[in-house]
Amino acid sequence: MNAPTNIQMINGPDGKPAFVVMPYDEYLRAYEQDRDLIPHEVVSATVDGASPVRAWREHLKLTQADVAGRLGISQPSYAKQEGSENLRPATINKIAAALGITPAQLDF
Repeated sequence: MNAPTNIQMINGPDGKPAFVVMPYDEYLRAYEQDRDLIPHEVVSATVDGASPVRAWREHLKLTQADVAGRLGISQPSYAKQEGSENLRPATINKIAAALGITPAQLDF
């Protein structure tokens, strides 16, 4: 069945699909669905004992001082939050915004 579609497949030299061309608005919708993904390195660091906040910070190659500056707090205050196992939802939202990720990516 050949249903009309806005997506175009481009095959590579081996004849297998290598690229997809699609309308930008469809790409944005697909990207939004995948926004809450968590990189393997972050999950692995939490398995090894790091808090999700610390794992993300290290994955993003930021220092505690960097994140504290983005939050407008001192580095020792941020370090305390980073080590906490029970952050308030408002704090999770602020830290997620400072890291450029979604709150759901911190709450796992």
